[in-house]
Amino acid sequence: MESNHAYSKLGEALAKGDFILTGELEPEKTCDLSHLVQEAKEMAPYVIAANVTDSPLGIVTINSLAASYIVQRDAGLEAIWQMTVRDVNKLGIAGMLMGAQALGIHNILSLTGDHPNMGDMPESKPVFDLDSATLVKLVREMVDTGKINGHEIESPPKIHVGAAANPNAEPMEAEVLKIGRKAEAGAEFIQTQVVYDLDRTIEFLTAIRKYRVPVLLGIFPMKSYGIAKGFDTFVPGVSVPKDILGKWKGIKTDLKNDKKLQKEAYDQANYEFFKPFITELRKKNLLDGIHCMAVHYPRIFPKLEEVIKSTN
Repeated sequence: MESNHAYSKLGEALAKGDFILTGELEPEKTCDLSHLVQEAKEMAPYVIAANVTDSPLGIVTINSLAASYIVQRDAGLEAIWQMTVRDVNKLGIAGMLMGAQALGIHNILSLTGDHPNMGDMPESKPVFDLDSATLVKLVREMVDTGKINGHEIESPPKIHVGAAANPNAEPMEAEVLKIGRKAEAGAEFIQTQVVYDLDRTIEFLTAIRKYRVPVLLGIFPMKSYGIAKGFDTFVPGVSVPKDILGKWKGIKTDLKNDKKLQKEAYDQANYEFFKPFITELRKKNLLDGIHCMAVHYPRIFPKLEEVIKSTN
C-alpha cells in the first residue's frame, strides 16, 4: 500500500499484513434486501469484509452502492463496493465515489464489468469511458491528492481500492501485464477469479508477486451439484474440473433422499478440496488472504475458517 492511512477494517488488516478472509454478497433484481442482509449477518463473524456485486453477467440488479450501504447499516458487515466501468462515465464515477464517502463506504473493487449483451438488457449501451486500471488511478488521485482533474475537492473521499485478476486467462503473460498496470495505478489489493488448477495458480501467483500487492485468492465452494454445473456453464473464464463435477453429482445422486446428509457431504467435500490447495499456497508464501465467492452459502464459512486456522 502506498498510503500510510487506513480508512476501514480491511485497510487496517492490509496495513498490518494480516491473512485476510473476504466474502461475497450478490444483490438480485429486488428492492427488498432482507435476504442479503441475513446472509451478511451469518457471514460477519468470519470475514473482515464482503464484496457487494455490480450486476454480474450484465444482468440488471439493485444498485451496488445502495446495497453496500444497506449491508453496512443493517448487518454491521463492512462492504467492498464493486464498481464496474461498464455503465457510467468518468464524471458519474467521480460523483459516485464522493457519494460512497458520504455513505460511509471505504472499500471499492475496480472492475471492467461483463458486457450488457451477456445479460437481460442486451440493448443497453456500454460506456467504458475508463478501464479498470484507470478507475484505480482515479480513486487514488481523489484520495491521495484531494483533487480531480486538478480541481480541489473540499472534503475528498477516503477509500481503499482493489483490482481483479484472472489466473485462467490465456495467454497468462498478458494478464500478468494487466496486473502490472493496476499495481502501477495504485491498487492496494488484488482479488483473483476462481481457479481450480494448483500448478497454474502457483505459476500465476509467482509471476505477479513482483508487483508487491497483497493477493486474495478467489475460491468458490459449491453448495450443490446444480450450482457447480451452472458455474461451469455460465461463468466466463472459469471451468470446473470434471472430477469435481463428478464428485458433486455423486453426492446429489447417492444422498438424494436425505437432504441433511447431502448438505453435510457437500460441506465436507469443499473442505477436503480446499484444505490441501490453500495449505500448499501458504507454504510457498504466495497468499495474503482468501476471497470466498460462495454466494448464498454462508454455512460454509465455519469450515473455511477451520481450513485457514489449520494452514497457519
